[in-house]
Order: sequence, then C-alpha cells, then structure tokens
Amino acid sequence: MKNLGQIMKQVQDMQNRMSDMQAQLAEMEMTGASGAGMVQATMNGKGELKRLKIDPSLIVASEAEVLEDLIVAAVNDAKGKTDAHSQEEMSKLTGGLPLPPGFKLPF
Repeated sequence: MKNLGQIMKQVQDMQNRMSDMQAQLAEMEMTGASGAGMVQATMNGKGELKRLKIDPSLIVASEAEVLEDLIVAAVNDAKGKTDAHSQEEMSKLTGGLPLPPGFKLPF
C-alpha cells in the first residue's frame, strides 16, 4: 500500500490537471453544421452558442420552418461534438479509468 502522503499528492495533482483541462475545454470552440453547411453553429466548451451563420439563400419567409429545423440540427451537431471532445479529454486525464454508469467528471 502506498504512503498516504503519496496518495494525497496524486489526488491533488489530478485535481490540478482537471482544473487546467476544464479551463482549456471552456475556451475551445466546436462548429456543427446542417443543410450541407448552409447553417453553422459554433459553441464553446461550456455549451454556450457563440456564433450562428446562415446562408442568405435560406432566409425566405415562406421557408421559416425549414430554417428553424436546420438551426436546431446545427446547434445539436455542435453540442454533440463539444460533448464528445470533452469526454475524450476527460478520458485521457483519468487514464481510461472505468467509471460507474451515470458518473460524470467533472463533478
């Protein structure tokens, strides 16, 4: 069994690395797209929508419902990419440590 001091140091090191990673993830941006790239949504690592680009050809009053659906799809695509990237980075930090179902990092 390891010395308690060594274990506490490892825990502290992991907490520091996790804090650094959370700061990096908050600054990263991911872009999702729909409609063959005609609608693009960019989110940061916190899941906040930062930019939305819409091809001008889509802005037609009679096609509002289609545009709304494309916006939702682009935002969901960006969110999925952001979540996947965050999960991948956390997995690197924990060394692939298997976590119980429903258990997420950071806490």
